[in-house]
Amino acid sequence: MEREILDTKRKALKINLNPKIYGTFAEIGAGQEVARNFFTAGAASGTVAKTMSAYDMTFSDAIYGAEETGRYVSQSRLKKMLNHEFGLLKERLSGEKYDSRTFFAFADTVTTLNYNKSNDPHGWIGIQFQSEPAGEPNEIFFHVRLLDTDAALQQNVLGIIGVNLVYAAFYYNQDPKTMIESLADNLTVGSVEIDLISVNGPAFTNINNILLNLYLIVKDFSSAAIFNADGQPVLPKDLLYKKDIMILRTKYAQKSNPNFSMLNKAVDQFVRTEHVQEDNLSVLIEVLLSNVLTPDEDDKEIDLHAVAKRAADMCATGNLVIVSNFARHNKLAKYLDRCKPKSVGISTNINNLKFVFNSSNFGENYSSMLLTYVSDMFSKNVKLFAYPFLDKKSHQVITTANMPVTPDAKPLFDFLIINGYIADIRDYSEADVKTV
Repeated sequence: MEREILDTKRKALKINLNPKIYGTFAEIGAGQEVARNFFTAGAASGTVAKTMSAYDMTFSDAIYGAEETGRYVSQSRLKKMLNHEFGLLKERLSGEKYDSRTFFAFADTVTTLNYNKSNDPHGWIGIQFQSEPAGEPNEIFFHVRLLDTDAALQQNVLGIIGVNLVYAAFYYNQDPKTMIESLADNLTVGSVEIDLISVNGPAFTNINNILLNLYLIVKDFSSAAIFNADGQPVLPKDLLYKKDIMILRTKYAQKSNPNFSMLNKAVDQFVRTEHVQEDNLSVLIEVLLSNVLTPDEDDKEIDLHAVAKRAADMCATGNLVIVSNFARHNKLAKYLDRCKPKSVGISTNINNLKFVFNSSNFGENYSSMLLTYVSDMFSKNVKLFAYPFLDKKSHQVITTANMPVTPDAKPLFDFLIINGYIADIRDYSEADVKTV
C-alpha cells in the first residue's frame, strides 16, 4: 500500500498532539528553523521542553565543550550537543508527569550560504530518542549538503528535513527504506544531498549501516558512500582532504576478491611516480552498484544486500571502501575533486578504456562526449593505471600499446599516453592477467 505523505505542518502537528513525545531542540547556524515548524503547527507545548541556539563560540564551548579541530559544523559537535541535551532531559524531567513520555533531543549544526556565496553550505543533523518510556536512547544522524543558491531557501530546507527526521524517528524506525524515503518528503528535487547516515540503539539492532547508506544512493540522495575498515560510514572530505588517493574499481557482483597483487603494483607505481608520502596515502576499494565495467552484460536488478555484504567483506580486508553508482571514471574523478585531494590514481582494467575509446559504442555526439570525459578526468590531477587482460580470441596480452582504438579517438588517446595521464601497470606476473 502506498504511503501517505503528510505535509510538514501536519507532520509537526501529529507529533505535537502525541502525548508520549517530548523533548529539546538545539540548533546552531541557520536559525531555529526546525523548532519554528513545531511552534507554527500549534500545540507545541505538548512536545517542546526547550529550544536553544548557542551561536557565540564561547557560549557554545561553555555548554558543549571545546572542539579540538576548531570546527563547529562537525559530527563531533553534533554528538556533543545530542548527548548534552538528552542527558539534561533525563536529569531534569522526572516524576509521574513524565513517566509515560519518550524523550528526544534534536540537534543540528549548519552553515548556510554566506553573503558572498563563497562557502560550501552543509551541516550535521541528528536526534537521540527513546522508543519506549525510560528506555535506552536510539540515535540517527546524517550529513547534508544544501544545494539551493539562496540562504533563505536553504533555511527552509533545513526546517523541513528536521521535521522529517523527528517524524521518521518515531514513526518509521522499524522500516529503514521508508525512513530514508521520508527524509525527502516535501522537499524540491535537487535542493539537498545526504551523503552519510548512521543509526544505533535498541530500535536499530537489525539495521545495517552499510545497507542504510546504500539506500541513500539508490534513492538519489547521494552518488556514493565511503566506509572505514570497521564498516562505519565516514564523510568523504574528512577522510580524503589533501590526501593522495588510490582507488581500485570493482563490480559488486564479482565473485572473487580484487586482484590485490595487481593493486599493490599500481599503488607502488603511484607512490613512486607521484612522489607520495606513505603517511598521506589513502587506498580505497570501490564497489560499483552498476555493472558498466562489463558493458556487454545485461544489467540486472541490484541486490543491495549483496552489495552491502561485498562492501563489508572489502572493509574486513582492512581497506577503506567506497560504494558508488559512477558508471564512468570521470564521474568518480569529479566526485573526489569535491574532497580537494592532493592527487588521485585510479586502477582499472584496460578493457574499460577499450570501451571508452571506441566510437562505435556511442552515438553521434561521441567527440563531445569524449572531450567531456577527458576534461572531467584529467583536469583534476587524476591518473589512470591500467592493468592488462588476456584476449581469449587472439591470446594476446592487451596493454595500452596494442589496445584497439578507433581512428577518431586515437590522437587524443596518444596525447594522454605520451603525457602520462594513462599508464600501464608494470612488473606484474603472468598469473595476474585475467582472460576477457
